[in-house]
Amino acid sequence: MSSWAGYAWLREHFNLPVTQKLSILSQIGRDRKTSFQDGVRYETYRPNSKPDDIPLAHLAFALKHEGIHLELLSHAFKSFDKQALIDWIASEPTGQYTRKAGFLYEWLTGNILQAPEMSGNYRNLLDPNQVVAADIPIKNSRWRINDNLPGTPYFCPIIRRTELLDLIDDYNLAERLQNIEDDYGTDLMTRSAVWLTIRESRASFAIEHEGDQKSKIHRFALAMGRYCGQIEAPLSIGALTEIQDSILGTSTIRHGLRQSPVFVGSGTQEMGSYVHYVAPDANDVEPMLKGLQTFMEKTRNVNPVIRAAVASFGFVFIHPMADGNGRISRFLINDTLRRDSAIPAPLLLPISSTITKSTVSRTRYDKILEAYSRPMMAKTANDIRFGSRTAYPDGVVSDFEFSGNDTLRPAWRYPDLTEQSEYLFHVIHETIEYEMRHQIQSHHSYIEARDKVKDFLEGPDEHIDRIMRSVERNEGQISNKLKNEFPVLNDSTIGEPIKDVINAHTANRPVRQNYDPGAEIEALLNGVLGISPLKKT
Repeated sequence: MSSWAGYAWLREHFNLPVTQKLSILSQIGRDRKTSFQDGVRYETYRPNSKPDDIPLAHLAFALKHEGIHLELLSHAFKSFDKQALIDWIASEPTGQYTRKAGFLYEWLTGNILQAPEMSGNYRNLLDPNQVVAADIPIKNSRWRINDNLPGTPYFCPIIRRTELLDLIDDYNLAERLQNIEDDYGTDLMTRSAVWLTIRESRASFAIEHEGDQKSKIHRFALAMGRYCGQIEAPLSIGALTEIQDSILGTSTIRHGLRQSPVFVGSGTQEMGSYVHYVAPDANDVEPMLKGLQTFMEKTRNVNPVIRAAVASFGFVFIHPMADGNGRISRFLINDTLRRDSAIPAPLLLPISSTITKSTVSRTRYDKILEAYSRPMMAKTANDIRFGSRTAYPDGVVSDFEFSGNDTLRPAWRYPDLTEQSEYLFHVIHETIEYEMRHQIQSHHSYIEARDKVKDFLEGPDEHIDRIMRSVERNEGQISNKLKNEFPVLNDSTIGEPIKDVINAHTANRPVRQNYDPGAEIEALLNGVLGISPLKKT
């Protein structure tokens, strides 16, 4: 017989198709001990703690020692003996774990148990010290449970309170941004806000592997500036469609919620398609979006970074729109941070720019998406087919067929977004302390160089910019073409000092520092918050 206990025993006993890892794995051994490996806590209990080898005993053990794993319980309750569950609840009407089990069974399955009236003190369903819970619990008199689940049965993400996520409460985004403004001045910070918005827009298109299409980039930038923190209920269907139309343009082929199956993948005509992720069934999209809205409404006092991560990754995993899901998901990061007063208007964080700045950075982004999607695809590889072409109500014609909806529905509904929340904190921290400082420093350095050029040559900024770009691209020399365009540069008393200024600027421009997530975690855990190697002295 297996030495596993709790959720691990239930998973093995029922052969449950659980895709998300168990953050706590309990087993029976000789000595009581705790160890950690790859983000999992291993608990070993002595033989006298071993539950009876029946599902209800291991359910009670799991609820007592391991918290609540909604995806696993959603699968497990389908295999439980319903009458045995009722009898167990009736035998312990004051027990907190029987009451939690009864509440969760009805909440997850939608089926009502013919259970007797419960008694005992009200108990929180979730431990707020262990996971993100709703700000204000709802008293459930039937089970005498404080329902502090942050979502709905159709969508309820779980975020574990890791050491890093607890520490980010000490990282004040608005304060860190104010430090940059104090270093460089309000004027430069304000001018940089417009420039950073364009940068975010351009980088967001790069993530989607779309080229430098100026009209689209500027349209997205305008949408970011217009809607971030401004539109009421941004996750409502009407608001999302308005945002989508603003980002993509009203001439887009498909807008609004999708009504067809969708997968994220790659492939060629010769090699076929490779499916990276299958999104939820179209019929589940609207209730899942409402569940995401509920999370945002119930967690207003939760750290803005966590809320932004749930809004963004929750949205992109639901993949609700016919087009533009990636860009809207990254819009939701800035929208949430602005809405929660974590960043002041009109500033926007160039999150996408940080994600795309290097191959390593882009790989980190891909890996955090795959941390959720890869185990799901491993469980349902045989459920994917390409068959006859079908026309769907939204106008999509597709030959994609997927028979694994029942297997993946609990994972879609109850995603563990802990890793995604930690990842987004790293991206935000890197964006503020490294990328924004570097870009503002570079901009500041450029303006200083341009002013020095103007000591020798007066002219509009666009002409001076043209001269500076040309000299930089021409390896520090003034080309004949540039001299023909600006004949005054033929005068060596003007041309030579201008060239020296530009070359000095090129040689001394600020250097972008590398961001090491491991080192940053160590610094955070040691109480060193937001120390930037680029801070101006």
